[in-house]
Amino acid sequence: MRDVWRTDRVRAAEALVLARTPPGALMRRAAHGVALHTTRLLAASGGVAGRHAVLLVGSGDNGGDALWAGAFLRKRSVGVTAVLLSPDRVHAEGLAALLRAGGRVGAAEDLDRADVVIDGIVGLSARGSLRPDAASLVARVRAPIVAVDLPSGVDPDTGAVDGPAVTAALTVTFGALKPVHFLSGRCGPVHLVDLGLDLADPDFSVLEQAEVGAAWPVPGPSDDKFTQGVVGVAAGSATYPGAAVLTIGAAVQATSGLTRYAGSAADEVRSRWPEVVATGSVTDAGRVQAWVVGPGLGTGKASRDTVAAVLSAGVPTCVDADGITLLAQHPDLWDARDPDAPVVLTPHDREFARLATPLGIELGPDRVGAARALAKRLDATVLLKGHATVIASPGGRVLVNSARSHWLATAGSGDVLSGLIGALLAAGLEPALASACAAWVHVRAGELAAAGAPTSASSIVTALPDAIRAALGR
Repeated sequence: MRDVWRTDRVRAAEALVLARTPPGALMRRAAHGVALHTTRLLAASGGVAGRHAVLLVGSGDNGGDALWAGAFLRKRSVGVTAVLLSPDRVHAEGLAALLRAGGRVGAAEDLDRADVVIDGIVGLSARGSLRPDAASLVARVRAPIVAVDLPSGVDPDTGAVDGPAVTAALTVTFGALKPVHFLSGRCGPVHLVDLGLDLADPDFSVLEQAEVGAAWPVPGPSDDKFTQGVVGVAAGSATYPGAAVLTIGAAVQATSGLTRYAGSAADEVRSRWPEVVATGSVTDAGRVQAWVVGPGLGTGKASRDTVAAVLSAGVPTCVDADGITLLAQHPDLWDARDPDAPVVLTPHDREFARLATPLGIELGPDRVGAARALAKRLDATVLLKGHATVIASPGGRVLVNSARSHWLATAGSGDVLSGLIGALLAAGLEPALASACAAWVHVRAGELAAAGAPTSASSIVTALPDAIRAALGR
């Protein structure tokens, strides 16, 4: 698991280490890490010696990191040119080190022959997009960019961008991982240089493959279909029968348990997934250990009654799509909820706003804060969909899952995620862990299904077994 801290906490921890460390030692350690990963990038694209690196150097320590990194690169026979955005406020020791090593100060034209560019424009204290002079330099870059700590122009605590910003091929950060590294899609692979910081209680965490594989339910010698979890799915309608088929398909593929279907798309479900026990209503569905309700359900009175019946069933429930819309339109539906049964809500941005805005919670650039606030207010786990999926528990714990591509942006993809969550809830995983594991496998299945080209939700369902095998390390 990778733990993440907000920048104010990281900087406070850095100050304590700086107070007991010789001047410049931490900067040189950080810069050495930047140089190391830059040489690896160059080596992968044709070699190191004789290549040309251009440093985009802002004022302060971030620019100092870039200059020292340039000095280290010179020792590997890399030509290094520094473009100074604020010559009167440049980090003097870093510039002197670069010049002693044989680097030089250049101009914007040097970017045209760069093999790699190091972004040392701004650091963690900066907010807002790139200023015009920096933006014009970045727009000229055609080489891969190595970001120092974070891509300049991206908010370090929210990952938000409101104007020109750097998109990095990779990012080298120091001391601790920050929110930007998982909430933004502009960082590329992130490499951490340890500075010995003392940090506790992360602001959020990110599950890795090993944790997902360890948590995923795998049948043992004494298991059967009931001990593996029985999930019920109330989804689909005459207008959207495919939502039921997709949600059911994900639930069937997720575990070795039993899947029950309740709804008007029973014939379509049976024809695609004959192992499912399908009925026409929630009351006829039989015993389940978790429910999924909402995908393609519609928003009429019958659908409202279905949501109420599921919420009153006394088992963990994942509410998605039309189920969320119904909760927003009819807040009295919450009265049907069994207070001892956990609820997972899986909104996209517009659905989140329907739930949150009447409660005075706005979805601004701080998606983690907004999800945490809604989870606390509704006493429910909130999975906020997006490039970075944010999973907030009522008690304040947050998990984040970052997508490595955008292939999941396709119709029906959310139905697949809901089916995965429901199956994991039925297998006994606690809501946040079930949601985070489902999100990880969902992303991997999307990558496998796409294979570099647009894909469909049906293909994502088909790819789920391979994605689960990847999580299990098989």
